[in-house]
Amino acid sequence: MLSALDLARRIEAGSLTPAGAVDLCAQAIAAREAEVGAFVILDLDAAKANASSDEARLKSLPLRGVPVGFKDIFDTVDFPTAYGSSIYAGHRPRSDAALVAMARRAGAVILGKTVSTEMAFLDPAHTRNPHNLAHTPGGSSSGSAAAIAAGMLPVAIGTQTGGSVIRPASYCGITGFKPSYRLLPMVGVKCFSWSLDTAGIFAASVADAAFAAASITGRDLRIDRTPPSAPRIALVRTHIWSEASPVMQGAVETAARAAEKAGANVREITLPTILEDAFRIHPVLQNYEAARALASEYDRHRDQLPKLLRALLDNASAITANEYDDARRITKRARKAYIDVMAEFDVILTPSAPSAAPKGLASTGDAKFNRLWTLLGSPCVNVAGISDNEGLPLGVQIVGRFGRDHEALEAANFVETAIAK
Repeated sequence: MLSALDLARRIEAGSLTPAGAVDLCAQAIAAREAEVGAFVILDLDAAKANASSDEARLKSLPLRGVPVGFKDIFDTVDFPTAYGSSIYAGHRPRSDAALVAMARRAGAVILGKTVSTEMAFLDPAHTRNPHNLAHTPGGSSSGSAAAIAAGMLPVAIGTQTGGSVIRPASYCGITGFKPSYRLLPMVGVKCFSWSLDTAGIFAASVADAAFAAASITGRDLRIDRTPPSAPRIALVRTHIWSEASPVMQGAVETAARAAEKAGANVREITLPTILEDAFRIHPVLQNYEAARALASEYDRHRDQLPKLLRALLDNASAITANEYDDARRITKRARKAYIDVMAEFDVILTPSAPSAAPKGLASTGDAKFNRLWTLLGSPCVNVAGISDNEGLPLGVQIVGRFGRDHEALEAANFVETAIAK
């Protein structure tokens, strides 16, 4: 995989140019894109030309000209934006999404758009898992995760409404960082659920993801300059622990032991029942909002919508306003309860997914181990480094406190290092 930090440091030192970084991506794309299918559209020639002509300016900016890819639900001026759907084939936005503009200002060289499932829901796209092409890369940020795992990009941007950053990161054996809700702007991104949709970052390591997030936002999120301090970790099995495969359960316990051995304070806790209620109402909140966010597509193009999305929108009309408002009230209480839970801890350790990536491309997997944390708006990081007997990655999830993204990234880096040792 390509390290964003390594590329940026080499560009800063003069041993690599931004155009040379594009070349490294192009080589990996030439070698693997035909079988992985991570991209909707690429313009490597334009990226290299821009990197060459604008080299001096790019080298002065935080990202130094590091190549970046965006999920195809972010509006882009230079590329079509189809939201993974034939309904929007050839659609050309007149402006960049806010996060795209921020990345350009920070010195990103945008290579193209990565595959999204249609409207960022569950109907699978064609992307394959680089670790084993017979397995799903997860979704809905399928292409973003696969592009990082295949070494075709050092940084890719995706989104999460249920588990669409953490789950594909787990399946593909990379870092996925879902920040606190709204830390990254969603202006100019196709909406599915306005209370839940969250932009996230994929990279080769936790330090790489933190570097990219810091560079794009201007926030103090970098964790590569000092050794991480030992965190206070709550081991949380949740009420659905039995639905994690034995190997995933083993991965979480392995990570806990490694972190404790490295000096972390690890203690198992049980969550209050209000968080079980919050887990239950996530689909109510999501689907009620999706029916409104996608009302035009449903009313005008229902027959063009894929099977699972069409069924969701068909059924979402049965959710009442009272049920939705009750879900919002439960969400508010759950967020307060979570603050109380975390009074004695820095982060939670829990599964990133039920298992390794399922075989076949008929499903993007299950977000059940992600939905609660998305609803709470907490920062989440997938930590890679553990695999099953077939060599498929098993990610563990670090969940932080809302607005404490630096702490969450630092703790994830600590666990990543502990696992590696």
